[in-house]
Amino acid sequence: MKLVSWNVNGIRATVKKGFEDVVADFNADVFCIQETKAQDDQVKEALKDITEYEIFTNSAEKKGYSGTGILTRKSPVAFDRDMGKIEHDTEGRITHAEYEKFHLVNVYVPNSGNGLKRLDYRAIWDVDFTQYLLQLQKDKPLIITGDFNVAHTENDLANPKPNYNKTSGFTQVEIDGLDHLINTLGVVDSYRELHPDTFDKYTFWSQRFGARLRNAGWRIDYFMVDRAIWDRVKSAEIHDQIMGSDHCPISLEIDL
Repeated sequence: MKLVSWNVNGIRATVKKGFEDVVADFNADVFCIQETKAQDDQVKEALKDITEYEIFTNSAEKKGYSGTGILTRKSPVAFDRDMGKIEHDTEGRITHAEYEKFHLVNVYVPNSGNGLKRLDYRAIWDVDFTQYLLQLQKDKPLIITGDFNVAHTENDLANPKPNYNKTSGFTQVEIDGLDHLINTLGVVDSYRELHPDTFDKYTFWSQRFGARLRNAGWRIDYFMVDRAIWDRVKSAEIHDQIMGSDHCPISLEIDL
């Protein structure tokens, strides 16, 4: 089974930049998207020519903001949105597909914002999201993917020292939140586990200062895999040659 995840930074804009070709080239069983920046009907209209997938979406109440979706060849046993907490469930940040052997959770974790103005909220989100996942895990193993908006260690961004505790995505609060999720659920950061010595592969680059050309990036997009099914993982890759967004796609291959 091949799964792909991509923060598209606006699905309608990315479609104009060749999204359909990217999906066709990957030929994945499941393709998860984040930051669609569109309402459910707008996402489905933008993707109307991608006919080989069922499309499940979750949009924010605020138009042109956030939003997630799952494109899947195989119909899930069930599909769900959000974590069931009103304080978190207005921004379309979670799409969840239950398959026969696992739960797939696609997430766009809140950014702590300029000046870290949303850091306190982010800390609450991290705790509640972990608890939501813990409930799902009681039933089946988890695969969690998406934009987690945090670089886990200093090896996961090009310039750790000037950004530590100053920039959204690399504060100790956010790092602790991801540590808590990993340790509580017993999930594996698939890319880092399989590529322990690769420190120059990133999934996000600022659109300012020529960051992508200089590869001054951040690894903030992940496939987290339950240890119960970790031995079935075949590969985890970062596809930084693919353009069309300020993020690049990531992929996971697993025998399920």
